[in-house]
Amino acid sequence: MFSSVFGGFLGHRLFGLMTIFAFASALWGQDIIDLHNGLGTDSKKGVELVVLGIAQDGGTPQMGCNRPCCRNLFLRPKNEGLVSCLGLVDHDGGETAVMDATPDLPSQWHELAAYSGVEQPTWIFLTHAHIGHYSGLMQLGREALGAKSVSVGAMPRMKEFLENNGPWDQLVELNNIEIESLSPDVPHSIFQGRVKLTPMLVPHRDEYSETVGFLVEGPNRKALFIPDIDKWSLWNRSLADELATVDIAFLDGTFFNDGELNRDMSEIPHPFVTETLELLKNLPASEKAKVHFIHLNHTNPLWQHDGPAHERVVRAGFRVAVEGQIVGL
Repeated sequence: MFSSVFGGFLGHRLFGLMTIFAFASALWGQDIIDLHNGLGTDSKKGVELVVLGIAQDGGTPQMGCNRPCCRNLFLRPKNEGLVSCLGLVDHDGGETAVMDATPDLPSQWHELAAYSGVEQPTWIFLTHAHIGHYSGLMQLGREALGAKSVSVGAMPRMKEFLENNGPWDQLVELNNIEIESLSPDVPHSIFQGRVKLTPMLVPHRDEYSETVGFLVEGPNRKALFIPDIDKWSLWNRSLADELATVDIAFLDGTFFNDGELNRDMSEIPHPFVTETLELLKNLPASEKAKVHFIHLNHTNPLWQHDGPAHERVVRAGFRVAVEGQIVGL
């Protein structure tokens, strides 16, 4: 069984997460370690997965929202709510990677570097061409970092989209990025073969590219990352069967329930968290505990860590991803 470690990389995040540590420890009954105690040491080893953000594409607070979920967040320093992103760290090999290039990439890049000691990621893996998952690539261009040959793993349509549309094609022309083709269900090795990422096609609104999740295989454990999918019933795989093959899963938790938005939610058909709870309710507790909901919309009541929706999830045996969460692979 995996061991999860919760904490933030920078002081302002660490302080803000202490309440979450206590709440999670009480409800989940798992081993939780304050990452602050490990900062500044040379004890980090092996391969780790790092949660760099848990919000939906628009982040939180979200522009134009004057509802209680966002209104007060504009009035204080942002200490959580970065867009959904996972990092990978190979402490032994001195390399890092990120899954999705979000609008918050500068902050996430900095935090990953602060934790790992590696100046910049070697790899960026993209799930699809919606703004929260690839638009951070603009920060690699001549107007900003002026990066040199960052490897970007992309599926065929995603690769074609980047190569044939501005401003992304300029990143290719100037060698800010080097796109490496990915294929569905074909493992792609990184970190000198210590980690394999396998793209898995999922149904989604594929206006500009296909959409994938990733199976991440480390030396000792496996993780599943599916931040965006329409409905589980539309997938040609069984979610329960896929959970059985991994140690932890970060799954689409965009909306908690129907009626959350003042619009037709069938136009954005993510699986509601309540639907996922119902789908997996008969699984053993050990299987439910693998599920960590991620990609939360700003309206999602799971942002309220002491609220009834969050309590319902953890009482049912499931979990909510935490920005700064570390999982050994």
